[in-house]
Amino acid sequence: REVGHQVYTARNGLEAVDIAKASHPDLVFMDVRMPLMGGLEALGKIKAMLPETEVIIMTAYGSEETVTRAMEGGALCCIAKPFDVEKIKELLENLEWKNSCYKKTLIRDYA
Repeated sequence: REVGHQVYTARNGLEAVDIAKASHPDLVFMDVRMPLMGGLEALGKIKAMLPETEVIIMTAYGSEETVTRAMEGGALCCIAKPFDVEKIKELLENLEWKNSCYKKTLIRDYA
């Protein structure tokens, strides 16, 4: 919110999938360990529904297996908790730049 984005909060993975389905977010920050449905399962469901939605996985349990499964499931990246708010701002700025370049390319290519 502090950097000008609409923010939704889910109490569990199932709710995260429902919110994503209803709101079609550009970006999801997903914890790995959540009740009812884990973050990696929710990642798969969100990417199947909304392949253009970027998902960043957050975890305090950053094993190589977890990171591999997240990346294979379509996560943009994994960040270890606790994380620095400046790192999140940097990720958001990079995504905004990437999306801006993509939109300019589409306009140029299809204008």
